[in-house]
Amino acid sequence: MSALTKDKFENWLNPSMLTWARNWRGMSIEDVASKFKKTPEQIVAWETNQATPTVKQTRKLAKIYQRSFMEFFLKQPPKLSQIKAIPDFRLHKDIFNASRNREVELIIEWAIAHRHSALDLFSELGEKPIHIPKNLFFSLKTSTEEAAEAARRIVNFQESEQFSLKKAEAYKLPMLIRKKLESVGILTLKESKLKSYGIRGFCIAEFPLPVIVIGNEAPTAQAFTIVHEFAHISLKAGGVSGPRNREYNQVPEERWCDRFAAAFLMPKNILVKAYKTVPKKPMGVISDEDLENLASMFNVSPQAMLIRLVHLKYVKADYYWNNKKVQFDELDSNYKSFGRSKYYGSRFQSKNGELYTNLVIEAWSSGRITNHNAAQYMGIKNLRHLYDIRENLGT
Repeated sequence: MSALTKDKFENWLNPSMLTWARNWRGMSIEDVASKFKKTPEQIVAWETNQATPTVKQTRKLAKIYQRSFMEFFLKQPPKLSQIKAIPDFRLHKDIFNASRNREVELIIEWAIAHRHSALDLFSELGEKPIHIPKNLFFSLKTSTEEAAEAARRIVNFQESEQFSLKKAEAYKLPMLIRKKLESVGILTLKESKLKSYGIRGFCIAEFPLPVIVIGNEAPTAQAFTIVHEFAHISLKAGGVSGPRNREYNQVPEERWCDRFAAAFLMPKNILVKAYKTVPKKPMGVISDEDLENLASMFNVSPQAMLIRLVHLKYVKADYYWNNKKVQFDELDSNYKSFGRSKYYGSRFQSKNGELYTNLVIEAWSSGRITNHNAAQYMGIKNLRHLYDIRENLGT
């Protein structure tokens, strides 16, 4: 059945649409062949009407290409809306092949779709979307120290909330910051795949309801990434952020956002007290023990703390770039999350963020949307997980 005659199945589907969908997905003939454990020649035969895939095989193609099954019957490709370009600050972007770039685009499209869905849900509930306070917007000319201090005050991020966390509770800091940002109208999403594409996070600076998307980093590093993307939104400048290096550090927006994030998470007035004796000139070195102790006080990573100390001219920049950067990169690349959620539904809640999840559950519970709609909004197949989320919301 996988190789049927052209005459008998001439109208079964449009072979050219198979080619279009594969190219759209950024996959090669060889990529598809490996998925089906077939030869490249067999895939070419499908696309040239020399053979026809079965219904089951065609549905698998639709899933692989992330396109609708019905599109394979179209006479010509559908008109697709172009996503607005987002500045890409990743390094060595040439290492990403077409398939990987397409993967990143799909994640960006997913984030954009979430924003549109959230706006629709606000409308469905008869409510207006949350608008970010105007005094949360800054420019590159704004002092990052002043901007960070103002931002903490506006999002109501109390010092006691951060510094009362014990070392074993550092994982709670990213969740706490996400809640603070969502309270002022910023959607925060999580996509673990970002790390494999050299991306720490990205944001979509569209208003209302801008979006921050983070990857799977250690919680202490994740906190810095979230606030870095928050800084981009405060500048009304979206972007894709990757690993930092000296070249990256010369980009004005990235330099400002890093300084903002460091000042936001490690307020100078508290750091000065913790440091006890502020050096009169930048030190050439700081011990790992001292760095770790300082980082633990703020529940941030040693890398974030060293970046802050360099910004404040307490430690020489060369010590970070020439001595510690390679070590930090190795730790980041080797990080794996081993924690398990207490219930499966929390994975969806973490992925979609609390603001978005609350909108879905409220619309569902009030009868504005169906069970099926709510599950689709959350990306859930098993309705039991939807009920789990509602029962555990906010816990």
